[in-house]
Amino acid sequence: MLLDSDAESDVAYELCQVVGRAILPYRSSGGFGTAFFFRGGDDPVGESLLTAADLVVGSAGELGLRASVTEPAGVAPAVITEAEIVPGWARFAGDGVAVLPTAGLHRYAGDGGWRWRVQPVPAGIAAGPEVVARLGADASSAFVLAYGVREDGSRPLEVAIERVVRDGDAVLITTELPPGYVGAPVFIVQAEPTGEVSPYCLGLVLPGVGAHPVATFDRIRAILPATPGDI
Repeated sequence: MLLDSDAESDVAYELCQVVGRAILPYRSSGGFGTAFFFRGGDDPVGESLLTAADLVVGSAGELGLRASVTEPAGVAPAVITEAEIVPGWARFAGDGVAVLPTAGLHRYAGDGGWRWRVQPVPAGIAAGPEVVARLGADASSAFVLAYGVREDGSRPLEVAIERVVRDGDAVLITTELPPGYVGAPVFIVQAEPTGEVSPYCLGLVLPGVGAHPVATFDRIRAILPATPGDI
C-alpha cells in the first residue's frame, strides 16, 4: 500500500510511539547495525532479540542502551557486551537472521540491579504469509526504525520512509540504506478486506548494495523455537 506523504509521516510517528523502545543499537566486527525485541506471545519466555546474521560475528559485539529502555534511571550500563550474555546468539545464515533469547538479558539486568523497560514488537503485527503475498511489483510504503551512525559517532533513533516491492520470492527495499540500518525492523501498512488499514512488521533489513533484501516474518517465525547455536 503506497501512502501519501502526510499519511506516511503519521504512520512513522505512531510507530515510534508504539515500538520505539523495542529497538537497540548494535555494533560488532561485522559493522554497525540495529537489533529489536520481538515477543512471540503473551509469555515473556517467548521474547527474543533479532538482528541480521551478518552482523553477529566473533565475540566482540555490543548492545547500546539508552535511558528510556531501562529502569531505575542511572543504574544500567551504557553498553552490554554479548560475551556477558548466556545463552548467546543463534545464527541462521540461510535466512540471514540472528536470534538471541532474552532470558540472559533479563538475568544480566537483575544481577545489576536494574530491569528492562521495552516495547517488544508484538506477535499480532508480525507479517504472515498472506501479508507477504499481497506485496507485488508495485511499490508500497515501508518504514524502517533504526539507529543510524552520525559523523560524530552518535547513534540516534531514526525512521527512514522507503519503498518495498516483491520480486518473485524476494522482498526488497528499493534503495540503499545508511550505515546502522542492517538488522532493523521494517513496517508496512495494508488494507484489510473490511476496509480497515493495519500495520505489520514485515521483517528485518539484510545487507545489500543498491537495494536491501528483507528477511520476512514468515521465515523468522519458523526459526524462533530453535535452540541457540550456530546453525
